[in-house]
Amino acid sequence: MSKPNATGTPSSDTAFRRTWDREEYAKKAADEEARRKAEGKARYEAKLLGKKYHAPVDYGSLSATTARQERLKVDSMVGKTTIVPAGSALGKRGRGAGFYCEDCDLTFKDNIQLVEHLNSKQHLIATGQSGDVARASVEDVRLRLRMLAHRKRVMEEEERKAWQLDLGERLREREEEDAKEREERRRKRNEKRRKGGDGVKQEDSWEGRLGIIA
Repeated sequence: MSKPNATGTPSSDTAFRRTWDREEYAKKAADEEARRKAEGKARYEAKLLGKKYHAPVDYGSLSATTARQERLKVDSMVGKTTIVPAGSALGKRGRGAGFYCEDCDLTFKDNIQLVEHLNSKQHLIATGQSGDVARASVEDVRLRLRMLAHRKRVMEEEERKAWQLDLGERLREREEEDAKEREERRRKRNEKRRKGGDGVKQEDSWEGRLGIIA
């Protein structure tokens, strides 16, 4: 028997280690194997019929498809450099050089392919959407109109505030320009007075103004 350590437990005690339920994991492995066999059989039958296999989907757990709330920022990476590891993508599968969809783990070379993919059933199902659009009721239309009217009022208020700020900035710039012009005119008057005081300009004297020539 091993001697106890400072905590009072035997030094060879391994009760802290995690234990595994072998029966549970054996059942999981059997279920996974059965699922793979059923999927392989379904793929083979679909191939014999000349059809493309699609994994069964529980449409009851999917939500209705809604419109995108923001524009696609396909130009966000213009002028940027992205380092892509070699061999990270095989065809469209995986992250590569281009537009990458994280939900489907696919990369597309141009924005047209990306938009077509985002509207495809594959992407919609991957993001939890059924592809069916729910029919709007009268109350839904009223709420939508109220929301759009509120959004328009908010945008108009923001534009009005921005215009006021721009107007105030323009007024400040105009005041600064007027002050600079007044300062320049004052400097020129002072310079002219100094020239007249030291006798440089004889026509500024009373004899010059009367037309008397010495």
